[in-house]
Amino acid sequence: MVLLSALGDATRRCLVARHFSQTIWCRVRPGGEELNRLSLDDLGSTRRSDRGLELLFGLSPCLLALRAARRRVARLLLQAGRSGVQGERAELLRLAEKRDIPVLRPRPQKLAALCRYQVHQGVCMEVSPMRPRPWTEAGETKPGDDDPQQLWLVLEGLQDPRNLGAVLRSAHFLGVDKVITSRRNSCPLTPIVSKASAGAMEVMDVFFTDDLAGFLQVKARQGWLVAGTVGCLGPETSRSSEIPVTSCLEFHWDRPTLLVLGNEGSGLSPEAQASCQLLLTILPGRHLPPGLESLNVSVAAGILLHSICSQRKGFSEERKRGQLLQDSQEPSVIADGSKVAQPPGLSSGEKKRQDWG
Repeated sequence: MVLLSALGDATRRCLVARHFSQTIWCRVRPGGEELNRLSLDDLGSTRRSDRGLELLFGLSPCLLALRAARRRVARLLLQAGRSGVQGERAELLRLAEKRDIPVLRPRPQKLAALCRYQVHQGVCMEVSPMRPRPWTEAGETKPGDDDPQQLWLVLEGLQDPRNLGAVLRSAHFLGVDKVITSRRNSCPLTPIVSKASAGAMEVMDVFFTDDLAGFLQVKARQGWLVAGTVGCLGPETSRSSEIPVTSCLEFHWDRPTLLVLGNEGSGLSPEAQASCQLLLTILPGRHLPPGLESLNVSVAAGILLHSICSQRKGFSEERKRGQLLQDSQEPSVIADGSKVAQPPGLSSGEKKRQDWG
């Protein structure tokens, strides 16, 4: 009896300590109060397609979609991390409550199945689809306007949603003004595209055209430069095309430009290429064996866009200011130990970079 009594006392003390520790944890855990407002929900069985909805997933896509307010949002499905609902998750919750969007806390297994086991980061939203608009709604920008350095990215027949998402992310980061896609044989703006773009798709202007060659010819008549893209130069390139081909490093951006990228397999169609006034290429750093003469389209897009957008006036001025600041803080040291300031805007390695454009 004495043994049973001792065991009973120990059990009671253990239970009291466990309850106390859990109570303290709930009080101090960030986001605990918000979590208590969300109850576990097994979700309904109604199909989203019947309601014209799709499932957007990932923290950045969902947050940017809520901020942009371009989609209709039926409900937010939110899981909390180990630290509760804080930071961007707390902002998601506040934005949803501000717009009277229902917020549910699904079970992990249920949410994973809903997302078809994509990387959802514990955040999903049931939303209306996003579709590109006709290019005629893109507005008119003509040579001689206040900003001659307009850049539109034109995509012909990109079919891989992750490629399209990566291209959109680079385009948004580097300052592309508009994106035009060919409607035929092109990937739609799906949740996978949005996730691959880190949500850039939610805030970008994306348009479409049914007649890509006709669109390029119209813009050329308006004074735009239509620059297509090709892979590494070979004998067949020079024989089959009379359009001048130049390295992207030698391209001078001095007027509104359309940069046209072809699809993952065959590149630009003959009709689109014939509508180009110039073809840009990326020169390799070594001799390439057959089959490796080209880059993934999203990688090539990033290189080409950076080579063009780095010529933007604002970009150049910002780079010069940064270089001047660096030079003023880090003077050069010569052999005898004395310090010599570099000329304004020119670092020890700047001359070499200037030689490469």
